[in-house]
Amino acid sequence: MSEAQANGKRIALAIEYDGSTFCGWQKQQSPAIQSVQSVLEKALSQVADAPIHTVCAGRTDSGVHAGCQVVHFETTAARELKAWVVGVNSLLPGAVRVLWSHPVDPEFHARFSATARRYFYLLYERRVASAHLLGKATQVRETLAVEAMEAAASALLGEQDFTAFRAAACQSKTPFRCIHHARVRRHGSFVVLDIQANAFLQHMVRNIVGALLEVGKGWRAPTWIGEVLAGKERSRGGITAPPDGLYLVAVDYPSQFGLPPTCHTPGVLEFLR
Repeated sequence: MSEAQANGKRIALAIEYDGSTFCGWQKQQSPAIQSVQSVLEKALSQVADAPIHTVCAGRTDSGVHAGCQVVHFETTAARELKAWVVGVNSLLPGAVRVLWSHPVDPEFHARFSATARRYFYLLYERRVASAHLLGKATQVRETLAVEAMEAAASALLGEQDFTAFRAAACQSKTPFRCIHHARVRRHGSFVVLDIQANAFLQHMVRNIVGALLEVGKGWRAPTWIGEVLAGKERSRGGITAPPDGLYLVAVDYPSQFGLPPTCHTPGVLEFLR
């Protein structure tokens, strides 16, 4: 047992970040490669005046954003809760913000205590790419058939084997996940996939979006998604959508931990509230 575990306390944080300039959440061996975890731990360690290691609810890939990533860490430092927000934010790059801090029981674990993760994937229909949405949303030149995409997404619901939508390098021990909802909605020229599950496999949401785009463009019938799932072959599932439009927007935990609300829709997603 570490000294922090024996004599310290566990703190949970909610983090918002623009993933455009980061290699992803996870810290890399080379200090020259900037990750969200590396810049956050550097700032936390400065406030704590001691090394801090963080654990997150879900590791996001390079270019993927978060409206509300949840992390926990242990510390023996005696600091007011606002120090973990105001103090840490003063040391972070502008692309990463701490939204709140909250003391939690030693039993709390940002990853293993989570009961659900929710993502938005943002598409926009426009023949010329938007300068303002560069890295924030994925351009589609066609007008998408949203009703067909919504019908196709219904095949994803429930607990199923998602081998067809996992990355080849995915290290999860099981391909089974339970999707709680998968909604496709139009907001003017924006089309948004809102998807929640108990957990996700590597690249799972981006692979699902790639398949739904084939339906939305009229290349495939809505029933094709169910056929891809049943086939359990990644090669049959279409392209992997870019990371630009993907946002982790909420992580759910049992009420016993007393965490503040974790859903937050940043920037270009405010209209979805």
